[in-house]
Amino acid sequence: MQIGMVGLGRMGANMTRRLMRGGQQCVVFDRSPRAVEALAAEGATGAVDVADLVDRLETPRALWLMIPAAVVDETIAELVPHLAAGDILIDGGNSYYVDDIRRSQELAAKGIHYVDVGTSGGVWGLERGYCMMIGGEAEVVKHLDPVFQRLAPGAGDIARTPGREGLQSTAEQGYLHCGPNGAGHFVKMVHNGIEYGLMAAYAEGLGILKQANIGKQTQEADAETTPLRNPEHYQYDLNLRDITELWRRGSVVSSWLLDLAATALAGDPELESFAGRVSDSGEGRWTIKAAIDEAVPVPVLSAALYARFASRGAGEYENKLLSAMRYQFGGHLEKAAAQHAG
Repeated sequence: MQIGMVGLGRMGANMTRRLMRGGQQCVVFDRSPRAVEALAAEGATGAVDVADLVDRLETPRALWLMIPAAVVDETIAELVPHLAAGDILIDGGNSYYVDDIRRSQELAAKGIHYVDVGTSGGVWGLERGYCMMIGGEAEVVKHLDPVFQRLAPGAGDIARTPGREGLQSTAEQGYLHCGPNGAGHFVKMVHNGIEYGLMAAYAEGLGILKQANIGKQTQEADAETTPLRNPEHYQYDLNLRDITELWRRGSVVSSWLLDLAATALAGDPELESFAGRVSDSGEGRWTIKAAIDEAVPVPVLSAALYARFASRGAGEYENKLLSAMRYQFGGHLEKAAAQHAG
């Protein structure tokens, strides 16, 4: 099957490679000519712009957008004048599912099909495959099955879930038609919200282990510092590099995220390569909005999102105001940040 790929970043380029390894014909375009040239050297057909991309595809065309959510509408607007009824646009990025509903309606009026695909796999997807959560018309999704099948990880060596014998679903292959337009990105949105919570849980737990030797540190005695009552209870110099490796082996908290944490600590035990700023690309916020609309309590996911805000210094003003109020009612002068270290 022939497919056009728009966006050749970390995921788009590797998805193209995985498709080509499976015999799919790929026509590619990116704002960076160098990115196009790199894939063309590996067997893809390069395009100089979106019009050229569309011209090189056989009808009905299928075009996969692997671009930031912020530029999807702009890119669709560029593509539509060159498309025809029956063509298919696939958004594999992290778009807001509400935008998918709108886009599918706007494109349907022109006879163009729209499919939203929440894609998970990151930089490891080339070898491992990509988990895909798909929204769109059933017949269109079925038409694209060769593409999804090739990109997906397949059953691999993961044992079957007990009780699934006889169930007919592509879920065991790593991709699933979740429902109509928007359903794919809705499921991916919640997937990423859960990811925020899992990452935060690992980070917080390992943070407690990291500070388990606080009893060995000099504790200042003054009115502004709550004393450590039992320093003898915190005398452990724990090896987090080995503990994360230990947990990977048979522990109930083992996961791929833990695997990645163990890999990071093996190469950089003190994490000196990282500044501690954590971005959020929208899915966590949208998950919490959906939870509010549905009246579903999600305290863990909410706290994980706010922790990301705090990591970027977004709480600096409120922290200053807290300090100012303490000073106003009690004359408390806070210590400089450097005095808290160590």
